[in-house]
Amino acid sequence: MESTLRLSVTPPQGAPYDFDLDRDEVVIGRASDVDLPLADRFLSRQHARIFRREGHLLVEDLGSRNGTTVNGRRIEGPTQIHPGDVIAMCGSSLVLEDRQAPVGTLPEEDQLSSVTLFRSARDFLEPASQVQLEGDAKALRRYAERLSLLNQVHHALGASMELDGLLELILDGIFRHLQPEECAIFLRQDDGEMVKAASRATVPGGENLLFSRALVREVTEKRVAALVYDAQMDERFAAAQSIMTSGVRSLAAAPLLDGEDVLGMMVIGSRVAVRAYSEEDLELLVTLSAVAAMRLRNLRLAEEAAERHAMEQELALARHIQTNLLPERLPDLADWEIYGGTLPSRTVSGDMYQVLQRADGAECVLMVADVSGKGMAASLLTASLEALSIAPIESGLPADEICLAVSQRLYQRTPPEKYATAFLGILDVESGSLAYTNAGHNPALLVRHDGSVEQLQATGTPLGLLPNAPYSRRDVALSQGDLLAIYTDGVTETFDLDDEEYGTDRLAAFLQDHSTTPLDQIAVALEITLDQFSHGAPPGDDVTLVMIRRR
Repeated sequence: MESTLRLSVTPPQGAPYDFDLDRDEVVIGRASDVDLPLADRFLSRQHARIFRREGHLLVEDLGSRNGTTVNGRRIEGPTQIHPGDVIAMCGSSLVLEDRQAPVGTLPEEDQLSSVTLFRSARDFLEPASQVQLEGDAKALRRYAERLSLLNQVHHALGASMELDGLLELILDGIFRHLQPEECAIFLRQDDGEMVKAASRATVPGGENLLFSRALVREVTEKRVAALVYDAQMDERFAAAQSIMTSGVRSLAAAPLLDGEDVLGMMVIGSRVAVRAYSEEDLELLVTLSAVAAMRLRNLRLAEEAAERHAMEQELALARHIQTNLLPERLPDLADWEIYGGTLPSRTVSGDMYQVLQRADGAECVLMVADVSGKGMAASLLTASLEALSIAPIESGLPADEICLAVSQRLYQRTPPEKYATAFLGILDVESGSLAYTNAGHNPALLVRHDGSVEQLQATGTPLGLLPNAPYSRRDVALSQGDLLAIYTDGVTETFDLDDEEYGTDRLAAFLQDHSTTPLDQIAVALEITLDQFSHGAPPGDDVTLVMIRRR
């Protein structure tokens, strides 16, 4: 393989580096014994190979799980590559370069050297220590002028402003220093589409004439700056009607580079003459694009920070409202000890619990529910579930009829993927009899005073899952010293470093060991136990626990 070829490698983490293609085949992958190992955990061990065949250079995917792309297109078989092409594998990017040709120059069969010049934008941005200035007074003067201009542009764009104002200032700088007939700034959207965000022209209709998908592909996908001496003679722009019919002759374009990300591109054009722009103009355009990209990035970061702050305020308000929906204080029942608490995995929770007295204090209703999903959507459904359940609870309905009424209303008001599991128990305070319905929830654990454990399993489907799902009711009696624990799956689905979950059996054993401990101390001990089990990892789901014990 020709020794002049190399790969400019940008790994997912760490600084970019060059890899010389000085052999006939290079295997690339995650394994340490391949020719070009990359520290990218999403790569296959032997992901792809670059090889020579009949004088051509090709790249081939080796059946990897996540595939290989060339210039953004996934390859299905051996694909020919040329200097300037971008090979992407998961989070790794490799650009093929020829050290003896201008970096990014297109292959001879695709190139009209007298018409168009492509060069890597990075070449224009090298610091002075990496360019040859010694003994060249003219080059030194140009470099000093470039630094002075950079300082001016930085100062002009340094003020805090919104996107439209920033783009107008960028256009001001372009027209002041390069004096084009027309200029357009294209920004990449979240879906990858390139959209014109700002433009200006000194000729009628000129601002609509600079878009070409061929130009976008060359500049943004390959991160090259383009100097088009005569667009009418370059076959790449034959399909760009806006350029061909307008009479645009000379173009210069530069990517808006933010590290390895491309935010968009800037294009200037002229219909006056061929070769209206020089390589020095292109260098200046690339420099201005780099400054503009930095300011755009800072603006986006500021906007994202403002959005995060607003979201944090909304979440804090939602958390305040949701907290107010939880019981302020638990009933004080003679001969009974009660505890209730929840720990959200995020600011707001998808869990809820209720501990209510009814029938003039003769009954105590215990309810724990866990809605599907997490975050704000789950918290809204939780609030709705609380509102839907309160009326049938206070009306004195038995547990199974409460679940049926709530389930039907929830089904009518929510999409199919929204539902809630729930455990609802109605305790006769004097006798200790508990009539319960388990709507697809984790089994409540009843730890008897003798140390035995009973699991109160599901007696129906989750609430809101089906339009008319039947629910049954079961009865169990709590004697002196018996402890009932109702919880959500955030407890049992806590995982350790080996992805093993805490599980119902561990929870039952924990409750057996603490069966006589005060309930608030049991809650604290369980939180510590779960934290130790997960080795300090943040909870993946909301954790809610309600306990009641007969004294």
